[in-house]
Amino acid sequence: MVRQLIDTFGRVHRDLRISVTDRCNFRCTYCMPADGLEWLPREDLLTFEEIERVARLMVERHGVDSIRLTGGEPTVRANLPTLVGMLADLPVDLSLTTNGMTLRLVAGKLAAAGLKRINVSLDSLRADRFEELTRRNELPRVLDGIDAAIEAGLYPVKVNVVVMRGVNDDELVDLARFGRERGVEVRFIEFMPLDADRSWSEGAVVGQDEIVARIGEVFPLEPVDRTSAPATRYRYVDGAGGIGVVASVTRSFCDSCDRIRLTADGQFRNCLFAVEEFDLRSLLRSGASDDEVGDLLQGAVAAKWAGHGIASVDFVRPNRSMSQIGG
Repeated sequence: MVRQLIDTFGRVHRDLRISVTDRCNFRCTYCMPADGLEWLPREDLLTFEEIERVARLMVERHGVDSIRLTGGEPTVRANLPTLVGMLADLPVDLSLTTNGMTLRLVAGKLAAAGLKRINVSLDSLRADRFEELTRRNELPRVLDGIDAAIEAGLYPVKVNVVVMRGVNDDELVDLARFGRERGVEVRFIEFMPLDADRSWSEGAVVGQDEIVARIGEVFPLEPVDRTSAPATRYRYVDGAGGIGVVASVTRSFCDSCDRIRLTADGQFRNCLFAVEEFDLRSLLRSGASDDEVGDLLQGAVAAKWAGHGIASVDFVRPNRSMSQIGG
């Protein structure tokens, strides 16, 4: 019998984000410091077998129907297609988020292993700005990676853009045009307080209404009915695809959130902004039964807050950055 993961507010959790590594080959300014990070020791990472066990339990016993692999940068985890193949045997929508730097080398292998769709981070189309944001001069490789994902048959291919006022918000229309021309959906993400150097401010946030208005002036948009997905979607009136906006700050979607997270070191999180984690790795390695693991998951989900409260005066930031939690 399926025991759904339901919190005290009646939200049913079916979307699992699994971070496979905290390491990354970029150093994006809104995510990681330029240097000084200490990576997790190899023995602290969940093994592929441990990840597969947790995923299978969540799917077969708790009704999870969507799994997204994240990092850090997931493609730096050795033998990633092997893990994809293990998870592809489960009846889920299997996807991955990547910075795209090495995607051209692995897109075909990931697709052959059973990956269905992919999101690629791309915060600027200008080489100098891209290098400033990522601290790496790799824009051509990322663009090649997007093309490789399309050629490999991954569908849909989506592009994630973190929008920051005074940094890259002058590229909204250019990025929308890029999506229209490439046939990919661009998802514009409001800047969230998960940066490692804690420089986030509300003034740096470009909200959903402004994003849609500025793009709509050039490419008219109309809304699409809202689902439990994090992005509010809009389609172009002329039929040339659409965009999504993840408005975590200005239009919190906490009341319909169905996402849960597993960090690379095996900590279970019931919210991206949670300040409490549940040690699943120790439980797995202690010889716990499936029922015991399920009890931990049920209790952790039951403890989920009503919302993250980013806009409130008493908001408390998580003690880990995005790269350590998993995007």
